Amino acid sequence: MKGFLVAGTASGVGKTTVTLAIIAALLRRGYKVQPFKGGPDFLDTGHHARISGRTARNLDSWMLSAEANRDVLRHASRGADVFLVEGMMGLFDGKDGSTEMGSSAEIAKLLKLPVVLVLDAGKTARSIAAVVLGFELFDPELPLAGVILNRVASDRHFRMLEAAIESACKTPVLGWLPREPAVAIPERHLGLQTAEEGETGGTLENLIDTLADLANKHLDIPNLMDLECGLDLKPEALPALRQTREQIRIGIARDQAFSFYYEDNLDLLQQHGAALVPFSPMHDRCLPPDLDALYLAGGYPELYAAQISDNSAMLSAIREFVASGRPVYAECGGMIFLSQQLMMRDGTTYPMAGVLPFEIEMTGRLVDFGYVNVELTNDCLLGKAGTVLRGHSFHYSRISNEFQVATNYHIRYSLSGRKESEGYRLGNMLASYVHLHFRSEQSIARSFVEAAIASRTANMVPQ
Repeated sequence: MKGFLVAGTASGVGKTTVTLAIIAALLRRGYKVQPFKGGPDFLDTGHHARISGRTARNLDSWMLSAEANRDVLRHASRGADVFLVEGMMGLFDGKDGSTEMGSSAEIAKLLKLPVVLVLDAGKTARSIAAVVLGFELFDPELPLAGVILNRVASDRHFRMLEAAIESACKTPVLGWLPREPAVAIPERHLGLQTAEEGETGGTLENLIDTLADLANKHLDIPNLMDLECGLDLKPEALPALRQTREQIRIGIARDQAFSFYYEDNLDLLQQHGAALVPFSPMHDRCLPPDLDALYLAGGYPELYAAQISDNSAMLSAIREFVASGRPVYAECGGMIFLSQQLMMRDGTTYPMAGVLPFEIEMTGRLVDFGYVNVELTNDCLLGKAGTVLRGHSFHYSRISNEFQVATNYHIRYSLSGRKESEGYRLGNMLASYVHLHFRSEQSIARSFVEAAIASRTANMVPQ
């Protein structure tokens, strides 16, 4: 099948812009394009989905097994003509500095993907050839299929760069993109702005047109479409949906403040018999009716703290739901939502739902960044004691007060090696800073759904 990986020499070189431009150009030519994002990212996938019209998926060679990655690629690509995988950070950046574990390079090898390397050419000339040559020589087992130069000043600048690369390197140059403010996606402390925060550069149609115009004018689209994945991606039968006596209803917090979900997590919940019911903690005054459980994802609650705090009706509904004993699972921003209060960096505080004994404060730096190993120390919503899960941590906040609450996780941070007890449990509620990928351990989604079934069966709250 047609497909390739768009990698970068480092973070910030414009991989997302290049990926979106290629998607837009292929759509204009009538192709159905399936996007993927390498690594633990929620922001780029939202932008991929906006442009492509298809749900973007995450691939990850550290959190997921080789088989799980192949399954995600195979199933999500059904019905598509071509797929694109946007890599993370630099091509060889991953879990540590001595191996390729968790890197875009490892994903490319695992899934036999041609690699198109994006370089920021904005402030360089002949020296760019040395960069390309270094990437060619660093790992001979990973041949580059082509390079794309981003933020090029002019056609004359591009011709100089192209001549330098062609004089010293074997990798073909597949075009360039100029610095174009109309398609720049604003950034903030966790990365790009979310797709839920509105259109960039005007309406979505205008953005797609601008991206497609740039790609068709400056990129070698025919040669990009010659690139093929080396795996056999013939579609297999999708797993049958689990049948339950009554379909379990799980409320999914989803709005501008809460949007950090792995789509495969949601798929797995549905495959185990759950109906997913979205609601907005910001805008809705009450929870949807007849919910059996809640899944509160991460996001940017700090940007909307005033609106969340002012929605007293929803905060009351959340407190009542937690008190009912029905299962609640919260990650990062969702845990902040359940805390006593959130303090901003300027000292302003906003009351939250008040069901966890935490006070949260925003910080000026990343806290406990990186991949995380999680071992369950007790039976809980997500599995049996001893089960090992994988996820990642990425947040600019911390718990600021002393507290006493039971924990269910023994976690180890991959970068620092630090270990701690986490996974805070209160009644039938489980909250953590860790974003888990449910495909890292197939029992996660099943256990969560079974907890919701048990809660309904026990008639803890009349339905």
